Amino acid sequence: MKSSETDKLFAQAETLRQHSRYTESLAVFKEALKLYTSSGDFIGVMECHLSTGDVCRMTGDFDRAVKSYTAGIKTARKLHDISAIADAEAGIGLSLRAKGDWKTALKMISSAMDYYQSMDDKQGIAFSLWATAGTFRIQGDILKAIDTFKHALKAFKALRQQPSVGYCLCGLGGTSRIAGLFKDSLNYYNQANGLFAGIKDTFGTAYSYCGIGNAHRMLGDYKKALSYFKKASSLYNRIGDRVSYAYTLWSMGTTYKMLGDYTSASSCFKGSQDLFRKTKDPRGLIYCKLGLGEIALLEGRKKSAEKYFKEAVADSKKYGFKVERCHAEMLFSSLSGKITSICYNKLGLKLSFNTLPFNLP
Repeated sequence: MKSSETDKLFAQAETLRQHSRYTESLAVFKEALKLYTSSGDFIGVMECHLSTGDVCRMTGDFDRAVKSYTAGIKTARKLHDISAIADAEAGIGLSLRAKGDWKTALKMISSAMDYYQSMDDKQGIAFSLWATAGTFRIQGDILKAIDTFKHALKAFKALRQQPSVGYCLCGLGGTSRIAGLFKDSLNYYNQANGLFAGIKDTFGTAYSYCGIGNAHRMLGDYKKALSYFKKASSLYNRIGDRVSYAYTLWSMGTTYKMLGDYTSASSCFKGSQDLFRKTKDPRGLIYCKLGLGEIALLEGRKKSAEKYFKEAVADSKKYGFKVERCHAEMLFSSLSGKITSICYNKLGLKLSFNTLPFNLP
């Protein structure tokens, strides 16, 4: 096969990726990688590794993503392509962030940002701002995350990059929800949904559906919330995104819990837990422990609830997740009937909880 034909194969894989057909795109990238390797085309090899890393990260295979990005860096060093090294570092940072290592993620994204700024690479700078904002969210610096997402949004609007504008709007929707700004959250997600529908971005549409569902859940409209979660689930299952589907399942479980359907809630939490174990997401597992613990408490199984809450407190401390630690300590305090919300105030969040069941954002 001629190099130009391999390039066509690579382009086909990229098109499949852009249309959220992740499983198919991975198979085509794998074929292109073989051909680039056999023909000694190092640029093609490097691009295949980086794109494979991106797809694996999107589908929740974070270990494989890191492996692909690392292979990309190795080839980029041979080519002295510093720009590609920065891109791969940012990708590794996002993959490690998803596995709970937000400290290393911040360092790697910051390293990439330094390079982009030195080259006045406006797209790279905007991407790094978006990646940093999401990392602040996981760390629990929510107000800093909102501010950074706003800077990223402004940067992507200037670049007229519609999909990236949509992802910034989704980021603002999620962080606004955690901050207790539920109407703002709904507004951001609705904007994102309109944008993604217009450009036919399947992943973005699913992401915004889930966010709209969560905003309605926080505003107490559980029926509407479930309808949006079901729309999101259908799309996530179609494209094979286990990470986002796991969080959607948790949101559905919380909605069923608020409706008093503890059987459906437990089923969703357990399904979500299985997926979080597969993707090695400690933050997601904390949320599942909190959900299952609360169901146990609502059903009168106090000892079981205590075990779940204790584990959640320990895990959130271990990983330095500030918001999840607040949730875990609040739920643990509910065992004694003295619910405390001081922790949220310290983080600048407009959240307070009074009685079971608790509608965690």
